[in-house]
Amino acid sequence: MIGKCIIIGTGDLTMGELAVGEEDYVIAVDGGLSYCSILAVEPDMIIGDFDSVSEQEKLAIESLKEQIPERIKELPVEKDDTDMLAALKHGLALGYQDFRIYAGTGGRFDHTLANIQCLLYLKNHGATGYLVDGTGMMLVIQNEAIHLNQNLEGYLSLFALGKEAKGVTIKGMKYTLENYTLTNDYPIGISNEFVGEEAIISVEDGELVCMIMYCS
Repeated sequence: MIGKCIIIGTGDLTMGELAVGEEDYVIAVDGGLSYCSILAVEPDMIIGDFDSVSEQEKLAIESLKEQIPERIKELPVEKDDTDMLAALKHGLALGYQDFRIYAGTGGRFDHTLANIQCLLYLKNHGATGYLVDGTGMMLVIQNEAIHLNQNLEGYLSLFALGKEAKGVTIKGMKYTLENYTLTNDYPIGISNEFVGEEAIISVEDGELVCMIMYCS
C-alpha cells in the first residue's frame, strides 16, 4: 500500500494547509473534525467518543451518522484505548504502515505523552508513525538506524523511551556519539544541531524518541 494514513487529532493545530494524496486515508479523531475544514480536508473516517466537540459539532456528527454511517465510528467514553489509539488500530487494520499524526501535540500534556507512546505502539506493530506540526516532528527509533537529509536545518533531540537505550550512535551532527548508553534520567541528547551533512542516528538495543525542530 503506497498511501499514508493521516490522522488529525485534537491538540494544537500549527499549520494552515495539509497535502493529501489520492491514496492517502484521512481519519479525524474526535474534536479533530473541526480542524478538517481549516485544512480543507475531507476525512474518510471520523473516530471518537466525541466528548471534546462543541454542541454544533455534535449536531453535525449526528447528521453525518444518518447520511454516511459507514464513515462514523463512535466509541464509548469509558474504554481502555484512547481515541487516538483506536484510530491507529483502524489504520493498521486497513493495512497502512506509514502514519502521519497532525494536531497530536500541545493541549493536555498527558495526551501528548500518550501520543508519543502510540508511536511506539505503531513501531511494535510493523508500522512507522510521525507526530507532525508546523515547527517539527517526532518519531520513535527502535533497534535501527535512520538517515536524515543533509538539507535539514535546526535541532534534534533524543530521549530514551525505556530505562535505557544501548549502542546509541550519532554521526553527521554538531555533537556526535559512539556506542553510548542513553538513560531516561539524564537528558544528554537534547538540542543537537544539523550541520549540512547527512545525519545518521542509530540505536542497537532500545527505543529512542527523536524530536526534530526546524529553524523558523
